[in-house]
Amino acid sequence: MSSSPPPPVTSRHLLVFPYPAQGHMLALLDLTHHLASHGSFTITLLVTPKNLHLLQPLLQIHPSVQTLVLPLPSHPKLPIGVEHVSHIGNHGNFPIMAALRQLHDPIVEWFNSHPSPPVAIISDFFLAWTQHLADHLQIPRVAFYSISTFLIHVMNSCWVHIKSDHFRSSPVIQFGEIPKSPSFRKEHLPSLVRLYQDSDPDWNLLREDALCNTSSWACVVNTFENLEHEYLEHLRKLRGEGRVFGIGPLDIVGAAEDGRNPIRESSSEILTWLDRCPDDSVLYVCFGSQKQLNPQQMEALASGLEKSGTRFVWVVKTIHRTNGGSDGIPIGFEDRVSDRGILARGWVPQVWILKHRAVGGFLSHCGWNSVLESIVAGVTILGWPMEADQFINARLLVEELGVAVRVCEGANSVPESDKLGKIIAESFNGDTPEKMKAKALKREAVEAVRPNGSSWKDMQDLVNKLIQLPVS
Repeated sequence: MSSSPPPPVTSRHLLVFPYPAQGHMLALLDLTHHLASHGSFTITLLVTPKNLHLLQPLLQIHPSVQTLVLPLPSHPKLPIGVEHVSHIGNHGNFPIMAALRQLHDPIVEWFNSHPSPPVAIISDFFLAWTQHLADHLQIPRVAFYSISTFLIHVMNSCWVHIKSDHFRSSPVIQFGEIPKSPSFRKEHLPSLVRLYQDSDPDWNLLREDALCNTSSWACVVNTFENLEHEYLEHLRKLRGEGRVFGIGPLDIVGAAEDGRNPIRESSSEILTWLDRCPDDSVLYVCFGSQKQLNPQQMEALASGLEKSGTRFVWVVKTIHRTNGGSDGIPIGFEDRVSDRGILARGWVPQVWILKHRAVGGFLSHCGWNSVLESIVAGVTILGWPMEADQFINARLLVEELGVAVRVCEGANSVPESDKLGKIIAESFNGDTPEKMKAKALKREAVEAVRPNGSSWKDMQDLVNKLIQLPVS
């Protein structure tokens, strides 16, 4: 166990515990940046050794932020050395969550030996067992949700009813207690729900933990009022007034006046390439840090992009295949589209690409971080939900908000390239309804985080509640 020097007793000490997955961690680090900038808090960030480097942009700006580095306990279903979901894929969430649960006692030991222990824990909703930890330490816990409020309701309902005969036998699940009474095919429910095994004690512990999220002292959601008003109001009714805070989009909450977020800063040759493109002329294509398309999907997507005639930036995961070109890209594709397309391998500054004036659309898996980043950029989403929360998010975007168009659906589905090319081309042909609604939603997102906006007010309320916590 290693930790940084203790914080001064004059400030409110907060223990922040992010979950080691890109979409979860980025948003909570954005919140941590805002709290650290406030000046009323001393913050300790808890990570495992191989995730410490992910904190460096934040720690460079806020050297006062402490770190608590604890070794990740082993788990029989977790390969040795894996400490981040991106290194194993979405199916690795369960063993990582189970392994992290074993940090309960080391955290208690650290807390009891600390001269000025935390007055509250802010932890990811995937770390719901920290509610038991907070109860044991007799301090409040803030549950942080890097997902939509809509999904919060869906997941909680699933965990409540997952053992029922109806849930087990029905191919379609109706959520009558949620506003608008949505229904989803079982294969479109969140991955953790679909993978649940009633016979496995670890899975039952995970379910019991997840239900404890409803007992948190407060819950913070990376969303904003005009995006999910009805679902936020429903959550407030369930949790009680003064306990729910919609404070997003968090990537612009921490931004400076020029719109730049210092903990997400990066330069890229892609941005230089975009500088040479006309406004709203480029499609950005990216499916997140976990998903790798299969060869048939790669070929169909490449063909669709080629047939669309549209400029594009396509982010591909670095792999090597024998039945095609480098990274699974069809042989000759890059040469044929070199005048209007660029392929990026590895990490790219997604936020800044989406915000670039040349980018007018985003072909996305509809992960919540990507959704919010596209909303802030005001670009149309071409949705291809595959797993996790993505089907729920796609429904919200397409059917309720009207800012997205579905182009495909499913982790193994292969789009028809002619149809895909046509949809891409049409989405860049003039002011489509989706494009107009996306630009309007961008204005609402920006207004939400400005002084007296809904997210600004909720953030102020959250900070005030944390400041008022008693120091032991």
